[in-house]
Formats: sequence, structure tokens, C-alpha cells
Amino acid sequence: MLHGWMSAGPLITTGERKMIRTVILCTCLAASLLLPSIRAQDVRAYSEGPVTSVTYLQVQYGHFEEYVDWLDSTWKPTMEASKKAGLIIDFKVFLAGQFDPLPPIPKSPDGPNIILWITYKNMAALDKSADLEAVANKVIGSTEVQNKARVGRSEYRRPLGGELIRELILK
Repeated sequence: MLHGWMSAGPLITTGERKMIRTVILCTCLAASLLLPSIRAQDVRAYSEGPVTSVTYLQVQYGHFEEYVDWLDSTWKPTMEASKKAGLIIDFKVFLAGQFDPLPPIPKSPDGPNIILWITYKNMAALDKSADLEAVANKVIGSTEVQNKARVGRSEYRRPLGGELIRELILK
């Protein structure tokens, strides 16, 4: 029976075959043209990088050297120990404002003249506050000792605020 069906002649004509091939070819071509744009929509032009905690401070005139000495003797060793422990990836101190004469004069009466940066690998690293506190306790001393020193610094150093900034790594 199958033999008789096949011998009855082709069910699809040559013209129809060409039309089907053309439709299939056009469909494949259209799909291949759309794929890069679909992929481009799924892929961002950047990846999320490290997170930096930025603190803006105003150190009163006459206490600048005292504060820089504290940064060098206490803050820097604490940051270095935190970096060695893998809790942070970098830290920096910046001067802000008019630089001549030193100490820098903020560009506005309420502006910072010192900016501290602490860079973490990612947002999850910010959840390691207990580990960071343990490093500070080891380097500086107990929380009570640290709090007394903070009170002393608050007489000449005024925190103006801070923010978290995240690096975007462009591809």
C-alpha cells in the first residue's frame, strides 16, 4: 500500500518546495538577525565593582596636625590590619578645600576638609562589622578605650556625613 501511495506522484510540487525553502531560509535569517539584539538587551555594559564608604569631616583650625597624627598613628594601622585580614581592599585620606595655607580651608563654612575612603570588595563585605570591630580592638584597644578617644576627637573634628559609592566597571 505504501508503494502505491508513493507512486501516485509527489504531494509537494517543485515550486512549493522552493517556496518552503525560501520561507525557512527567511525565517532563519530573521531569527539570526534578532539574536544579537536579544542578547545585547540581556547583557549590561558594566559590572558592579567594589563599594567605598566615604566619610566627610571638618577638622577645626589649629587641630589639623593633631588629627593627621591620629590618622597616621591609629587609623592607618587599623586599616592596614583590616586589609591584611581581607576585610577591606583599600583605604585613602583626601584633603578637600583650599590647600594654601595648610590646613585646608573648606570651600564653604559647612564643607569638609578631610575625606576618608574605605573600599570593600562588595556590599556583602559591609556585613563584617563584628570582624572589623575585632581588628580595631586588637590594634587600638577595647571599645571603651576607642569611645573615650572618639569623644576627645569630637572636640575638634566634626563628621559632616557620608555615603556609599559603588564602582561600575565598564566592559
